[in-house]
Amino acid sequence: MLRPRLALVLSAGLLLTGCSASTSTPDPSSASAAGPAAPERVVEHARGQTRVPAAPQRVVVLEPVQLDTAVALGTTPVGAAVASNVTGVPAYLGVGDAVEPVGTVPEPDLEAIAALRPDLVLGTQTRHGQLYDALSRIAPTVFMASQSDPWQENVRLVGEALGKVDRAEQLLDGFEARCAEVAQEHGLGGTGTAPVTANLLRPRDGGTFSLYGPTSFAGSALECTGLDLPDRDWGGGIQVDLSAERVPEAAADHLFVPADPGSLDDPAVVPALVAGNAGAFGAVHVVDTSYWISGVGPLGGRRVLDDVDRILTAAS
Repeated sequence: MLRPRLALVLSAGLLLTGCSASTSTPDPSSASAAGPAAPERVVEHARGQTRVPAAPQRVVVLEPVQLDTAVALGTTPVGAAVASNVTGVPAYLGVGDAVEPVGTVPEPDLEAIAALRPDLVLGTQTRHGQLYDALSRIAPTVFMASQSDPWQENVRLVGEALGKVDRAEQLLDGFEARCAEVAQEHGLGGTGTAPVTANLLRPRDGGTFSLYGPTSFAGSALECTGLDLPDRDWGGGIQVDLSAERVPEAAADHLFVPADPGSLDDPAVVPALVAGNAGAFGAVHVVDTSYWISGVGPLGGRRVLDDVDRILTAAS
């Protein structure tokens, strides 16, 4: 439910920006009174079509993939919904305090967004669909269909919304080239080579663990390098949740365990069942959750690949 002051904030934002998600042609008389209209483009997205500035300057993003991609494209958003209010904007992006947190990814703060006077908002239908109309009254709004879509397609949509389609494609090509480089360097995925298996196991609250599959961001990156995620029924999702007694199902040649950046050297982040049976789980590697899990996008992807390269080099 929107907070009481929000209607006033949205009304003020509408008067200040004159923004709308409509693709209707502006009134020529209004344009002449206010001076030449800024160049615009029409972007097709999950909610239809939206006129956006040709070169948006004050962008607010509501998804990690949008934040990572925007920074990779050279557009630092003025605001971003974050995975956690505690950790804030991921440090690996290197943007310091330039990005203002505007609530969390599941619960963006509309008042904080409006206060930043954005000229473009990027969000997701599956998570923010009920906010689309309110966001569109603040600024032109473009929605991905789902955060579970292949992340590369979402990168392309962000590139289109920011007017940097070619650069987005270059980033994706660079990611694929890095995958091939890691695979070749470590002899992975080639014809006739024995598979080297890998799993990504994330400890959750309440003694639950999430095992990430090949359609997840990090899982797809592991497979991109030629590592093999053991077959299982993923139920059409990006992960399956395991109880403690089912943790042995995560056994692989390489087991990756994500942890907060400040806890990477803490042995306690490795589940006790894994730490006490190291031989059964293969080599265990603690990795940074800020980009293995939260940092979906070209920059986070390159970090994951660099980690894999470093880990495999150390293990050889």
